[in-house]
Amino acid sequence: MIKIGIIVGSTRPGRKALDVARWVLDIAGMRADAVFELVDIQDFNLPLLDEPVPPSQGRYSQPHTQAWAAAIAGFDGYVFVTPEYNHGTSGALKNAIDFLYKEWNNKAAGFVGYGSAGGSRAIESLRLVMGELMVADVRAQVMLSLRTDFENYTTFNPAGHHEQSADAMLDQVVAWSRALRTLRPDAPITSADAPHTGQRMGSQ
Repeated sequence: MIKIGIIVGSTRPGRKALDVARWVLDIAGMRADAVFELVDIQDFNLPLLDEPVPPSQGRYSQPHTQAWAAAIAGFDGYVFVTPEYNHGTSGALKNAIDFLYKEWNNKAAGFVGYGSAGGSRAIESLRLVMGELMVADVRAQVMLSLRTDFENYTTFNPAGHHEQSADAMLDQVVAWSRALRTLRPDAPITSADAPHTGQRMGSQ
């Protein structure tokens, strides 16, 4: 089966990214076309990039880098859950992305952003990064407003229409992830990769 990592893109105390990522995972869990897993960058305790050799060479020397690389390598695609700080993504997420290279290559990515402008500018900043990493970013995205999707700017309570946007984004991430497997000889396509029918398992 296609395997998609839902990456929690903030380590800030009081962060909202984990609640948002769990919401995405709940929606994804009703699908039958892929396996979805939460990946919290906070669990890896990554310092500021401390590898002496450029990640593109794949010569990781630090144990935390090797653990992070092993976790990321097994996925066919990703959903990045990102806050927006100063018109960009979080420093923690950018730093985590920069530790690796080949583990990202020839895969797909979708985005869920949140902030005063729905995280749209954070998503745009990530799209530029994805191009350099040979990651195909899908058009559909989810933009959550701190004003309307978080009660008192703190408690996550998304409007109902965002669920449809999340499903549309996941449709594209799964489809593109499946297509890009053909470019990775270490990820053979199997008959288990059945196409998504557009109907949720929970509603059958």
